[in-house]
Amino acid sequence: MRSTGTFADSWSEEDGIRFAIPPGFTPLPIDSLLARPGSPEAEQLNTAVASILASAPDEATRERFVVNLAVAQRMIRALRVSGTVHCSLGLHRDDSGRGDADVLLSLFTITWVGTCWAPRAVIAARALATSPGHTHMSYAELSCGPAAFSEALRTPIPESGIPAAPLLQFYAHLPHPHGTGLALLTLSTTATLHRDSYRTLLRRISELVTFEEPSTRTAENAKSR
Repeated sequence: MRSTGTFADSWSEEDGIRFAIPPGFTPLPIDSLLARPGSPEAEQLNTAVASILASAPDEATRERFVVNLAVAQRMIRALRVSGTVHCSLGLHRDDSGRGDADVLLSLFTITWVGTCWAPRAVIAARALATSPGHTHMSYAELSCGPAAFSEALRTPIPESGIPAAPLLQFYAHLPHPHGTGLALLTLSTTATLHRDSYRTLLRRISELVTFEEPSTRTAENAKSR
């Protein structure tokens, strides 16, 4: 799996969590994709889609794009309802020679999950205990605090409208310092032959997460000088 650029070249902040966007990932405009018809955001999306359709080589390609866009919107709507605040599409070149595709696709999301108050280590442990079907469970102390990791191999149900290829999902459960919720980082891909690479990638993303406000860190650094 090949990507270019420095891992921490691009940073983002969403609802109290700051994280680095890895090379090869492009943030998706969740609000624009789910915009109400007639709204300015919807008009912007329509303009962008019209431009893409106009550049398509034939009608069959245009139809496939429209179908895939509708599937993506259904997926993102379900993610938004569940508390997802960030969604990025990963696109990497497969230079291993082990797969049938030249390009590897993945989806990275961050979702806030509400919990009853508890010490952060307890929240992390409880996240693993309440994750049926997950494997490769582990616990770690990161710079942002306690963290729990797990993964699962799933097959979408036919009613979901998602292609029925095995879907490999990696999870990082990062309790918030307030002890009343956790950030669930999920990296999903159908590139099951690259399990180790994606597992390492999510671990690296998690290691760079912070819940502190940039202004708070600046003030603390100034005091320590």
